[in-house]
Amino acid sequence: MRRSTASRALLTTAVLTATALLATACGGSAGTAAGSSSGGGKTLNIYAWAGEIPDTVVKGFEKETGIKVTVDTFDSNETMTAKLSSGASAYDLVEPSQYTVQQLIGQQLIQKLDHSKIKGLSNLAPKFRDPGYDKGNQYSVPWIWGTTGFAYNDTCIPSATSWKTLFDPKYKGKLYMLDNMLASYIAGLQVSGYRATSTDKDEIATATAALQKQKKILAGYNSTNYAQLLSTGQACAAEAWSGTAMAKVVQSNPHVHYVIPSEGGSIWTDGLAVTKNAKNTTSAYAFINYLLRPEVAALATDDGSSASTNQAARKHIKDTAALENPAIYAPDSAIAKSDFLLDPGTAMQYFQQGWTKIKAS
Repeated sequence: MRRSTASRALLTTAVLTATALLATACGGSAGTAAGSSSGGGKTLNIYAWAGEIPDTVVKGFEKETGIKVTVDTFDSNETMTAKLSSGASAYDLVEPSQYTVQQLIGQQLIQKLDHSKIKGLSNLAPKFRDPGYDKGNQYSVPWIWGTTGFAYNDTCIPSATSWKTLFDPKYKGKLYMLDNMLASYIAGLQVSGYRATSTDKDEIATATAALQKQKKILAGYNSTNYAQLLSTGQACAAEAWSGTAMAKVVQSNPHVHYVIPSEGGSIWTDGLAVTKNAKNTTSAYAFINYLLRPEVAALATDDGSSASTNQAARKHIKDTAALENPAIYAPDSAIAKSDFLLDPGTAMQYFQQGWTKIKAS
């Protein structure tokens, strides 16, 4: 299943912690690099988001290759990054989110991919072939993706397409924002006319002021049960993450609609990267190639309820309803202006300072 909203709520902490680590990572990688160039044996150790690599994928790979796969799972990028940084892990592949790819590159915890060993990158949708967080897919291969947008109940709001809905006093006490700093700033920046990836001090200050004003009309910040509140009509509109919980409500309640705002919203993606200390690189590349096959990538949706980054996989997906559910597969036209949320680097201090003001207002 798509990662939980509780995991998404850890995004801010993950960025803060990993950014701090990035500042101290000037030299080589953590631990030893022994084995990073060796092919390894018939084993593969993976560290991935819980539920994002279906068992059917793992079992199919094992049956075809004879490679024994061990999958350990994490619930936040912070946990994964800390384990790699400790130098104590023996993982060959990890599944970082887009901004974490940037941080792992800076900390030299993942290695540059040898594209001569990879087959099927052309199967990826154009949005994921040359992403801003990893130009040319030099360090990672996107696996699944999702969006940050908002949802509304049409018994309260007949129609909505803009972030402005969540800033409208008309719906005071019936609006929710995600209880997540960077997610909230996506709306604050874009409703103010800026990009979600902005690191400009003045633009962040303008977004802070917008979010402070908005807080007066909110019912609260909620990253857990907002989908249910929308379904029951307790909420008119709420900032939301695409994923299993939101998709189920959209599918079961015809009054609830998930949209990517006209201002753009944002896209997140989780992909596979080879660790700096990988001892089973041959197996790692074999697994990446296996996941790039359209019929295998389709299982991310059919058995994992996630949107596949593999465009060629769409004709193999059996759950056709998922393809029509915007809380799983947002239409290409809707995400045309969407940004990948990136590591803000030193600008993080402006977000932190602003968020403190918002929560205290």
